[in-house]
Amino acid sequence: MMVVWTRSSFNPGRVAEVSIAEFLQEKAAGNVARVSIEGEELTAEMHKGYIKDGHNYKKVHTTLPPAYYVDTKGFDQLKDGIEAKDFQYQKRDPFLAQLLMSIVPWVIILLVAWYFFFRQIRASGGPGNILSFGKSRARFITADKVKTTFADVAGVEEAKEEVGEIVEFLKNPQKFSKIGGRIPHGVLLIGPPGTGKTLLAKAIAGEAGVPFLSISGSDFVEMFVGVGASRVRDLFRQAKENSPCIIFLDEIDAVGRRRGTGLGGGHDEREQTLNQILVEMDGFDTNDQVIVIAATNRADILDHALTRPGRFDRQVVVP
Repeated sequence: MMVVWTRSSFNPGRVAEVSIAEFLQEKAAGNVARVSIEGEELTAEMHKGYIKDGHNYKKVHTTLPPAYYVDTKGFDQLKDGIEAKDFQYQKRDPFLAQLLMSIVPWVIILLVAWYFFFRQIRASGGPGNILSFGKSRARFITADKVKTTFADVAGVEEAKEEVGEIVEFLKNPQKFSKIGGRIPHGVLLIGPPGTGKTLLAKAIAGEAGVPFLSISGSDFVEMFVGVGASRVRDLFRQAKENSPCIIFLDEIDAVGRRRGTGLGGGHDEREQTLNQILVEMDGFDTNDQVIVIAATNRADILDHALTRPGRFDRQVVVP
């Protein structure tokens, strides 16, 4: 299509495709006014009123076989009967043409890939943030800005009672450490959409007076391999630097789905992210004073490693 478009662009008027034998016949009949040869492509301008197959054409085009290339008897036959001023020949380097034809498609592919790459960078905050793909996208709310308390959460009295000891631990961790008590590292809030799971998590931080790190499960996974795991590491690093604090993972089923069910097997980006979450929670110490709260409305599809003791072993139903 590009060849046809180029030919029609540089050769205005109707052009008839003919064989070399037909061209020689037309030249012998005196229908050819001018001849232009570029490499193996021959274009002839016909005299006014030239008709072929019932149609009027201004030009004819043919591809020369090797017998009619320059410095052959066939080439001399092409010039026979045509005045020198009406015969133009331009040599074309076949190697250069083949090189361009092989390079141009790859250049186009690279330009398209480059465009989408920088489009992704701009969506992440501009070219200056090219190294920030692995940084956590969690929203950090300092303790003095967390205004939500249990008084703002209504209709879930049992759930508030169940998370009361978490508030007490964050307020007074020495009270638990003196008697050898262990607070759960992770709390899983289970309930249908719109029941106030996020509000309850904020209320826990507000009651305890600690910072609140909030992120959705889908924010971990990107098109680049390893970004999700890197963001998990950065998230837990921020939490430990600002402890005591709460990490809230909303819609954890986006990354916590049972492993082995995806198309990527055990190596896809989502499962690498999940593995990193499990590793980080295993690395918690009582002195870290970081509580991870996750919310989901699909607890049945979560990986069993998330709900085993030492991770999200406390499950609170928010009806």
